[in-house]
Parts: sequence; structure tokens; C-alpha cells
Amino acid sequence: MTEALTHPTDDQAEWPLSRAAGCPFDPPPLLKTLQSEQPISRVRIWDGSTPWLITRYEHTRTLLGDPRISADVTRPGYPSTAGSSQAGNQGPLSFISMDDPEHARLRRMVTAPFAVRKVAALRPVVQRLVDEHIDRMLAGPKPVDLVEAFALPIPSLVICELLGVPYEDHDLFQDNTKILVKRSTTPEQSAAALTALTDYLDQLLASKLDNPKDDLLSDIATRRVATGELTRREAARMGVLLLIAGHETTANMIALGTCALLHNPDQFALLRDAPDPKTTASAVEELLRYLNITHNGRRRVALEDIEIGGVTIRAGDGLVIAGDIANRDPAAFADPDRLDLTRDARRHVAFGFGVHQCLGQPLARVELQAVYSTLYRRIPTLALAIDPDQMQYKQDGAVYGVYELPVTW
Repeated sequence: MTEALTHPTDDQAEWPLSRAAGCPFDPPPLLKTLQSEQPISRVRIWDGSTPWLITRYEHTRTLLGDPRISADVTRPGYPSTAGSSQAGNQGPLSFISMDDPEHARLRRMVTAPFAVRKVAALRPVVQRLVDEHIDRMLAGPKPVDLVEAFALPIPSLVICELLGVPYEDHDLFQDNTKILVKRSTTPEQSAAALTALTDYLDQLLASKLDNPKDDLLSDIATRRVATGELTRREAARMGVLLLIAGHETTANMIALGTCALLHNPDQFALLRDAPDPKTTASAVEELLRYLNITHNGRRRVALEDIEIGGVTIRAGDGLVIAGDIANRDPAAFADPDRLDLTRDARRHVAFGFGVHQCLGQPLARVELQAVYSTLYRRIPTLALAIDPDQMQYKQDGAVYGVYELPVTW
């Protein structure tokens, strides 16, 4: 065991780390150094605490699958994020921030619509939305911001359809989501945004109780709220989680993935000219591995002493598990810093691992496969409309991406 690493010192790196200028798709260079030389080390976060930073793929999967680490944000030692950690002490955001058995009980209530077979039935809907938005872009002026015209509306429309949320209210949930995922958001701003979203979903659930439809919120209202299994407020918080996760992450992945492909024209051409759906499916997994838009680390706290990688993590110690650099671990992926759409990248941890891995990953895959198999084929000359150095990346958010993606053809 490495005793010297067990106790924090005054020279810990400040987390989150900064990416290198000119390398927008790569994790911060210090992460690569730590992965090689000190794969389990301490970092200092906003409140002065020093959780363990986990950088290797093997350790990431081991710890995320270990029941001795907790996702409960209310436990002492949990390394919460600045400002928006608990949104003004309103408590955890539904099951994502809980442990079993309560996590499993609540998650089971919403699992069925996100099952692979159920999501597969949505493919025609997703494909229609993709084609309609491409039609609009082709018929309109250029250049166009691909984020506003394409990347953001498609997953927003899909999650609205699945949940039963009126899409005409998209400004409300998109604007408040932007506040919640921004690193510089104050606790007061975060609390106000979360309250606005919860109030909105609460009122929507009330209407579903009186007039249920064929959607997930109606199912929760009639099967969980009406029976007293959940309060309406608890159900609303669950709806907030699903609404945010259902559009924000995929929207950023569509835009950032397109940007990465435009920076790698050989890979763009490979995907554009690929007739085989298997090639597209493989490309989606590689882009998820290569980009890993969840770039602030998955946060956990140890419930017991854990020995791993020559280090003892004590009960009560916080952990920041850096999936972005785990997906660039040369021990898991050969030549990991190269975007290679022919690679078998299915073992990536972009969706996490273990009991808390992303519930919506089947839906995200269907959406990304439809986008990546259609956009570049229908607009084969797609190109950036600005100098690459002018691109503005979301360095300050919980989800990495681009603010705008001006494109032309």
C-alpha cells in the first residue's frame, strides 16, 4: 500500500482540471500523466476537500461495480459539485443520487420504456424527426447553427414524446437545464431552476391524473402517485431527472460528435459512405468512448475501507471517477487518443458502469445511430462555417459540448 498517498497534502491538483489549448476533444493532459504515474491520487475540489481521483479503466469499472461505494449525495464525505450540488439543499435528484434498495425500487418504476426492445420501436419516430430537421436546414439559409437547428430539438422532441411533456414548453426546460448543468451556477440560481422545473412537472402530473395519456408521466401518475407509492412531488423530481438527462446529454453528443468528425475528415468520410448499419453502430460506440461528454467525474463516497491499486481508500473518503480518461486508457484501448470508427469500443464507460449506469443509454444509441447514419449522407459536403479556432466549447458545464456549431455545405 502507498501510505504517502493516504493523507491529503497542500499541493493537490485543483479539480476540475483544464484541457490543453487546441485539443478540445482530449481530456486534460494532467489526467494522462496521473493515469500513467499516479493513477489513484488526491485532488482538491471547490470546498477544500480532497477526494480520490480514479483514472484507470480497470479501477473505474471495479469501483463503480463495488457496493461499498455510495452515490448518496447526503452522506458525509460525498464530493459534491460547486453551486448546484444539492440545489439549495432540496435533497437528491431522485434515484440517481441514492443507493440500493431505494435506488433500485425507484429506478424500476421507469425502466420499462427505456428497455432495448421498447426503444427499438421508436426508431421510425426518431428517423422521421431527423429527416424533417434536415429537410428544414436544406430549405433554409446557410450557414446554420447545428445545435439550435438539429442537435437540441431532436432529443428534446423524443423525450417529450416518451414522457408526455408538451414540446411547446421546451424553452422552459431547456433554459433551466442550462442553469443546472453550468459549473458557475450559484446555489440560489440552481435552487430556483430546480424549483421551476419541479413545479412545472408537478402541475403536469396533476393534469395526467385527471386525464392520463399513453406516456410515462401518465403511467407514473396513475400507477405510483394515485396509489400513494410516490408523492406527486417525488414523482415530479423523477420527471425532472428524466427530462434533463433525456435531452441535454444526447444534444451535446450530436453536436460534439459532428464537430469531432469534421476535424477528422477520413473518419467523416468513412461514416458518410458506410451502407452498413453495423458500421454506424460501431461508430457511435467509438465516438462515445473518444468524447465522453460527462467530463467532471462520477462522484462517490466510500462506505468501508477499500484497498485498490496499492492504495487504501478509507470509509468516508470521497471519490471522483474520471471516465473520460478511463476511456483513453491504453491498457483497455490500443492507441486510445486516435478516433477510429472501426474500433470495437463497446466496453467504454461513457454511460458509467454497475447499478447506476445510464438508464437511457438504449434511447441515446437509437438517436445517435439515426443522426450519424443520416446527417452526413444527406449533407455530404457538411463543413464548419467558421475557423476551428473560433469554436467555443463548454468548459464550464457538467456536460461537455459546444455552445454553437455553425455549419454550411
